[in-house]
Amino acid sequence: MSGMDTTYAIHAEGLVKRFGETTALDGVDLAVRPGTVLGLLGPNGAGKTTAVRILATLVRPDAGHAEVGGFDVARRPHEVRGLIGLTGQYASVDETLTGTENLLMIGRLLGLSRPAARARAAALLERFELTAAAGRAAGKYSGGMRRRLDLAASLVGDPRVLYLDEPTTGLDPRSRNEVWDIVRGLVADGVTVLLTTQYLDEADQLAGEIVVIDHGRVIATGTPADLKSRVGAQTVTVRPAVIDETGRIREAVGRVAAGPVDVSGDVVLAPVSDPGALAKLVRDLDEQGLAVAELALRSPSLDEVFLSLTGARA
Repeated sequence: MSGMDTTYAIHAEGLVKRFGETTALDGVDLAVRPGTVLGLLGPNGAGKTTAVRILATLVRPDAGHAEVGGFDVARRPHEVRGLIGLTGQYASVDETLTGTENLLMIGRLLGLSRPAARARAAALLERFELTAAAGRAAGKYSGGMRRRLDLAASLVGDPRVLYLDEPTTGLDPRSRNEVWDIVRGLVADGVTVLLTTQYLDEADQLAGEIVVIDHGRVIATGTPADLKSRVGAQTVTVRPAVIDETGRIREAVGRVAAGPVDVSGDVVLAPVSDPGALAKLVRDLDEQGLAVAELALRSPSLDEVFLSLTGARA
């Protein structure tokens, strides 16, 4: 179907995929603009990886169609493969080969000349701060280094569209931050990224738009801010400076609250929906001479959004 919109780097309509009795995807639509990150968010088994595999031409959909860079994934798989890079939660590198050898092999498979493959490998190893480990077998790399090599491997062909399937699963916080920085750098260079993740903070950090998928269906779409606003109220939290004044502070919070006031440990918290609630509360506390150690207003986390959408923790 050539009538699909080329303003999208990735455009899928009505994707359905069944494996025996299991329906992995049940009519999924996705649209990703060039140079942006779409976060595909959902619990394990929601269908995220199946969607990526269809978009990467590894699996054919049973119904629906998808285009990447304007090419139909089922009819023009060769052209699609020339545009994409794919890195998963499971390393695609050969453990017995060194970092350099892994990237050289991929470069040669992609049809680069030996000098071009060598230059590309060296440039990527430097970019991912792996030059010092370039001569070591990949099997000896730490988890974070291994994931960086994986990302480097997916970039040998200089893809315009990158699929990151749970790229930071099992990584320590520092390694996760490194991967995030790399992704931000790629997007700044105009690469389009489809990121599947179970980590809500990861989607919040990287994605301009989020699609929440559960049991093979899209249940919500929007920016992180849109999705948070769907849950509604923000939460005001107050930590009294003097524990004895908790009761009076609770009353003050009650005057601006949009729902029940909770006391959790030494913190008073309540939902608020009025944009001026925080200013009113500050004035009220000041007039009564009530000192607070901490006062904050926060939006719902994506975790809370997920809970409200799916009825389950991510």
